[in-house]
Amino acid sequence: MGKTSDMTQAWTPYVAWMKRAPEVAYNLMGSNLLHCAVEDLPGAREELALDAFHEEGYGPLLEDIAGRYGVGVEEVSVATGASGANFLVCGALLRAGDEVLVERPAYDPLLGIPRFLGAEIRRFDRVYENGFRVDPERVAAALTPRTRLIFMTNPHNPTGAFTPPEALMEIGDLAEKVGARVLVDEVYLESIHGMELKPAATLSQTFVSTSSLTKAYGLSGLRAGWALSEPELAEKIRRVRDVVDGVGSFPSELLAHLAFRNLAGLRDRARSILEPNLERLRAFMAHQGKLEWVPPAGGSVGFPRIRGVEDASDFVSVLRKDYDTGVVPGHFFEAPAHFRVALGGRAEILEEGLRRLGRALEAELP
Repeated sequence: MGKTSDMTQAWTPYVAWMKRAPEVAYNLMGSNLLHCAVEDLPGAREELALDAFHEEGYGPLLEDIAGRYGVGVEEVSVATGASGANFLVCGALLRAGDEVLVERPAYDPLLGIPRFLGAEIRRFDRVYENGFRVDPERVAAALTPRTRLIFMTNPHNPTGAFTPPEALMEIGDLAEKVGARVLVDEVYLESIHGMELKPAATLSQTFVSTSSLTKAYGLSGLRAGWALSEPELAEKIRRVRDVVDGVGSFPSELLAHLAFRNLAGLRDRARSILEPNLERLRAFMAHQGKLEWVPPAGGSVGFPRIRGVEDASDFVSVLRKDYDTGVVPGHFFEAPAHFRVALGGRAEILEEGLRRLGRALEAELP
């Protein structure tokens, strides 16, 4: 099967595209924090083991997650990354023909998962003019008595807009009126520094939170994710995992437990990467009259758009081919005038990539 055919049949075109994206010297496409080396996780080599597994997850890891977020162990379901957690939650809540309300712009798998499960998708818009904030009135207008799930991200992927607890509670009240749940992908939440932020799942039983050690801590290789929910739903989530991958990888869960014991150091490392890189992008944007953006509250990406251009895809292609620099075209997030810039990588890559981006904007756009 050829490359084009693979893309047209992809459940999540963005993920398929990222896996096949051409190599460039200055890669500003990814959204992960710079990967940790084994040395960044003290004790990893000594504690790694390959000789066991635990049916519902490694007990100490479940206790770590529960303790971190102030919930009971019975409210924690572990999964293969946040993406895996999102799939398991949707599998527990949805059946073919159920209605799901998804934000727009959206991270592509938020659409791919319910589509794969046979659900019907309705949308509510986050708009640039409102800073991509969630407008409860737009959510209310899109809800119907058939809505079973509201699916969103916080901070918003790809813009980084933050939804405060008060707005989440309004959305939760709307969901309760029609008997729906609210699934909040919070994989970027702990990359917001300077605030103590609690998962949406701690607000009420209407909410389910998913996250992982990937975006905020640089441990994407562990694929250590989880869902937080009320106990009855948590049990359903675990039973969905029975038919997906059965149990988790014990080495990954063991190292994830070790990561929770070293979370403060990993958080400091992340902050030393993300905050200076965000300032680099802020400084770049301040001198770019051809671009505009909503500065992100957190996360590891920025999402500028080109003024007066409906679709940035051609510019992104020229940037890659002629300037050896990669960014993600915004059409993968239903915002074609935008492109996504990675902030979680090495400073020198970002700096040179932004210099090349600036030259391309000057040379290629009127």
